Amino acid sequence: MANPLPPGSLTGKRALVTGSSRGIGADTARYLAEAGARVVINYRNKEARAAKLVDAIVDEGGTAMAIGADLTDRASIEAMFRSVADAWGGLDILVLNASGGMESGMAEDYAMQLNRDAQVDTLTAALPLLRPGSRVVFVTSHQAHFIQTTPTMPEYEAVALSKRAGEDALRALLPTLAEKGVEFVVVSGDMIEGTITATLLNRLNPGAIDARKEAAGRLYNVSEFAAEVAAAAIDPIPADHTRLVGDVSSFTPIVESGIAE
Repeated sequence: MANPLPPGSLTGKRALVTGSSRGIGADTARYLAEAGARVVINYRNKEARAAKLVDAIVDEGGTAMAIGADLTDRASIEAMFRSVADAWGGLDILVLNASGGMESGMAEDYAMQLNRDAQVDTLTAALPLLRPGSRVVFVTSHQAHFIQTTPTMPEYEAVALSKRAGEDALRALLPTLAEKGVEFVVVSGDMIEGTITATLLNRLNPGAIDARKEAAGRLYNVSEFAAEVAAAAIDPIPADHTRLVGDVSSFTPIVESGIAE
């Protein structure tokens, strides 16, 4: 997939992508780095993968560093941003990509902890580093974004509800962001082929991804969707703060701040 960002368009910018040791986050980080941004690769426990990605970015002429942090732990989040402040002095782009909730062996409320509480805690901790003109990008799915009006498959419902709760909690901070001159955009996509979530869903509900692909006509792959996330870091902000990626014909529109999507 070609980089959607023009070469040099992010020169001098500093970016952090949560959950970026692999998948959508990793490809997003590479796109940002290729466009000239210095990028923080955030990971929870995939240190080796994060280090490998940093090496790849550096080998390609970019600048990156890996910082581990458990986003469900406020102290860990604060330590991450202290490291960013010490190294680079601030941030210009924050991509809230990390999510989960289908993992086994986690607390019953883990989805809410990660997809709602951790998103708010991460943005709150990042705010002192974000200068006017900085941008925050929150990554979600159509199944979560439209959950209030369109039911999703039972196996994904808890995650969808928690991600929608996270989106709503972040939107509640829009007045604060506006006061600081910080921009905000939600990137919502359909199920993405090749992600852990899609794999787990297909395991729990065999044929689910093929059925969704048939209904949508096509599904984006990881690199294609990451390109949309990266582009959201510089493209004009939609009036409703929402960038919809892929087919939405199966979803009932909802209203954000009085603006129909």
